[in-house]
Amino acid sequence: MDKQKALLVLADGTTYKGYSLGATGETIGEVVFNTSLMGYQEILTDPSYKGQMIVMTYPLIGNYGINENDYESRKPFLEGFIVKEYSPLPSNWRSLISLDEFLKKKKIIGIQGIDTRALTTHIRDCGAQQGIISTIDFDVPSLTQKIKSSPALDGIDTVKAVTCSDLYEWKDDNGHGKTHIGSKKYKVVVYDCGVKFNILRNLSNAGCCVTVVPAQTSHKKVLDMNPDGIVLSNGPGDPSAVPYMIENIKGVLGKKPVFGICLGHQLLALTLGLRTYKLKFGHHGGNQPVMDLTTRKVEITAQNHSFAVSTPPEGTVHKSPYGNVEITHLNLNDQSVEGLKCHSIPAFSVQYHPEASPGPHDANYLFERFIEIIKR
Repeated sequence: MDKQKALLVLADGTTYKGYSLGATGETIGEVVFNTSLMGYQEILTDPSYKGQMIVMTYPLIGNYGINENDYESRKPFLEGFIVKEYSPLPSNWRSLISLDEFLKKKKIIGIQGIDTRALTTHIRDCGAQQGIISTIDFDVPSLTQKIKSSPALDGIDTVKAVTCSDLYEWKDDNGHGKTHIGSKKYKVVVYDCGVKFNILRNLSNAGCCVTVVPAQTSHKKVLDMNPDGIVLSNGPGDPSAVPYMIENIKGVLGKKPVFGICLGHQLLALTLGLRTYKLKFGHHGGNQPVMDLTTRKVEITAQNHSFAVSTPPEGTVHKSPYGNVEITHLNLNDQSVEGLKCHSIPAFSVQYHPEASPGPHDANYLFERFIEIIKR
């Protein structure tokens, strides 16, 4: 009975009444749903959610608390968190604080006690849209006006808000057990557009010394470091709003092996002359089926993106200034492009997350594929 009331209002006026979770106040962001059954700590700390509020479709969230090892970035960047039922009594031997305490500490505003199934269906049918969570203003016309006054994600550079401020060397942490045995053989530079820590862990486990650089770092500076390969990381928002990354990619293509992941995939595609577009409600979750067109095998993948690469007019092959580019993977739900490979230069990319965290490990082999390209 002592729960503080909260209100979620969407741009189209749809309203959901619930109770406060985490910090109090007001927050605005694009409302998207995530279909993962678990892994809420990794989801909360994924920088790709900058500018967005997450709806968890699994009904009970918070039952194993928050621990020290499952962070995917230095802090959460999301705008808000939406759940059906919050579990106030976490039970896990690694848990240090509750989800509610974590959200309060990180100043993340959330709402609980709403029908997330109805909300997810509404987003699926009407598309992702701006929304506002408030624990202080319950006047719907007032909240709707605040939404109208806030900018949408299209055309906004959100990468600058999540990238690191200085370059750093990744050190093996104790969070996920596995550590590469033997000396590190390869030097890899990762462009940080909002990189998840598990990408860095997987590269390290594959035998790489990993240097992470801010997204604004010039290609000349990166090439002066003489890496064996370059990774274009995941990140938030509209890829067309990050022109400096496209210039950086132009400067390294054909000179070093390049591997793009999620936003990195979209940025590589733009550099190669392809186009991107905004999906109706995006792909967010750990159960997206993707077919490898070269093997016809299907992988279940973890994904988190609101934009996608357009299919080239030529079909599965696009003629770019760097030679032919082949579409290698397709999403089996909506036939969107999930992977690219350059024929003439050592560069490839995938729209999904081979590092998962959370999610299935079907695509983990892609890090070894990158190492094989470096070897060749």
